[in-house]
Amino acid sequence: MTNIIKTTPTDTSLTFECETGNYHTFCPISCVSWLYQKIEDSFFLVVGTKTCGYFLQNALGVMIFAEPRYAIAELEETDISAQVNDYLELKRLCLQIKHDRNPSVIVWIGTCTTEIIKMDLEGMARRLETEIQVPTIVARANGLDYAFTQGEDTVLAALVHRCPEQPSMGSAVQKRNHPPLVLFGSLPSSVATQLELDLKQHGISIDGWLPAQRYSQLPALNEDTYVVGVNPFLSRTAAALMRRRKCTLIGAPFPIGPDGTHAWIKAICDTLKVKPKNLDQRETAMWQKLESYLPNLRGKSVFFMGDNLLEISLARFLTRCGIIVFEVGIPYLDKRFQGAELALLESTCNKMGVPTPRIVEKPDNYNQIQRIRELQPDLVITGMAHANPLEARGISTKWSVEFTFAQIHGFTNSRDILELVSRPLRRNNALENPQMENMMSGVNWANRREWQ
Repeated sequence: MTNIIKTTPTDTSLTFECETGNYHTFCPISCVSWLYQKIEDSFFLVVGTKTCGYFLQNALGVMIFAEPRYAIAELEETDISAQVNDYLELKRLCLQIKHDRNPSVIVWIGTCTTEIIKMDLEGMARRLETEIQVPTIVARANGLDYAFTQGEDTVLAALVHRCPEQPSMGSAVQKRNHPPLVLFGSLPSSVATQLELDLKQHGISIDGWLPAQRYSQLPALNEDTYVVGVNPFLSRTAAALMRRRKCTLIGAPFPIGPDGTHAWIKAICDTLKVKPKNLDQRETAMWQKLESYLPNLRGKSVFFMGDNLLEISLARFLTRCGIIVFEVGIPYLDKRFQGAELALLESTCNKMGVPTPRIVEKPDNYNQIQRIRELQPDLVITGMAHANPLEARGISTKWSVEFTFAQIHGFTNSRDILELVSRPLRRNNALENPQMENMMSGVNWANRREWQ
């Protein structure tokens, strides 16, 4: 029987529940798919079984002939039964990687199997690094302890220990009137550049990103450095930055949607004592550009089953768009790291005059199915495993993994979020009224031209 812990301060406050469901999420080793592209001089070695290899081959969709910068160190029965020397095998593979690719850093990704058989990856990595003279770090991105996107969190937390304390001699000295600022979280280069430009408009320049595009360009971290995250699933990295490197964390909502990006920039400006310039006007202009989507979304209802830890930020933005969010399921919730986001969600619900959603950590899917049946939401945002069964029962769904891989951060990418949400709703309208779909297609192409 599922145990539920409830805390309900008032009727207008957020309601938190904790169920004892399993992590029904994408495997966290999938973080390799975007991190190996982000850190251009890296090589990721996943230490796992054939299942891990099959998953990466199918989920990433990259043929082995493309020679991507990741590989599987496949554990066999002799490894699991301790009949062979794991260190010698890993050393042989890493020497081959060094010879063929010459990476600046090798990242070992631990899996469920390495946790179960208690492999001392950290001890072997330290020994191997001194022998082959290539930095080797360990990230335990296993599905037993972590959900989908937390795989990136484990990698960045491991990279924190490798960041220098002082800037390198060759780094450019920036003239500014605020302390050093580092952003942490992996984003596509175009999105990262856009956020940097948004901050520069207010006189704020950053000292680097974690992760950097190259291992040698990791930012300097010390007690004078201010750090701010761009994704809500990086609580372990935030803790490492504060505890290990004594950095100051800027508590802010995350730059998802015009409202979130506005609040993110304002929190940075307020902390660094910089006066923002025309920030309200920028947000207003973005909402005007989104107006063509909003009439078809207002009054619709959404249910988040929980998968990628982006749920609270997305729920806040969709609530601001006039959508009613019944429930926000989330695999793991760090209330301290997401405190500002939770406060913004609550204030947004009060501003829009809608009930605050129920927030369920580690949701039990059986109970969720019952609640979906009772509430009958217009759209369920869920993991891929549950999408087809729900569709077969007449419930529209959207894969949560699409929000993970889409460009959704910053002012200009807010349209992509609404496009993802409205697409299944438009499909339903098209089945009932084909002419409506033709009209919406025309609007969407007009929007695309306008945004280009």
